[in-house]
Amino acid sequence: MSISHTLLGLLEAGPRHGYDLKRTFDVHFGHDRPLHYGQVYATMSRLLKNGLVEVDGVEPGGGPERKRYAITHAGVTDVERWLSRPEKPEPYLQSVLYTKVVLALLTDRSADDLLDTQRAEHLRLMRELTRRKIDGDLADQLVCDHALFHLEADLRWLELTAARLDRLASEVRA
Repeated sequence: MSISHTLLGLLEAGPRHGYDLKRTFDVHFGHDRPLHYGQVYATMSRLLKNGLVEVDGVEPGGGPERKRYAITHAGVTDVERWLSRPEKPEPYLQSVLYTKVVLALLTDRSADDLLDTQRAEHLRLMRELTRRKIDGDLADQLVCDHALFHLEADLRWLELTAARLDRLASEVRA
């Protein structure tokens, strides 16, 4: 996720302090990985330096002065460009799971055990995400669906690999 573009997008609603940006980010996007304050202020400093935000005002706070940031026209253009650009699909051609299976075969370890262990972990996580999805709001449901679809694809791959394990073993040991 592009934190800088996300923060810029949040600023389109109006000027905000770093604390407000962090809180809004965490509500919408930080369920599993909330932002650290240092991340927010480092990002805002870079955006300020690059002319994508400006300081809209400074207020005294309980500690240091609180800067209120506003997005610039260049920032709006940057967000628009980012939103209109498709994300590169991840083909997973350098899969850690595949590497582990091949190494297990090359070192005479049980690739079947590895696949079974991985399958169990995927199913455990799928149960957890399904519970979260049932109890969650629409945002949680959509995020969980995305993860569940990826896990389902991994499970299909695990099953296919298990079915082809003897053939793969012959090829990698040749």
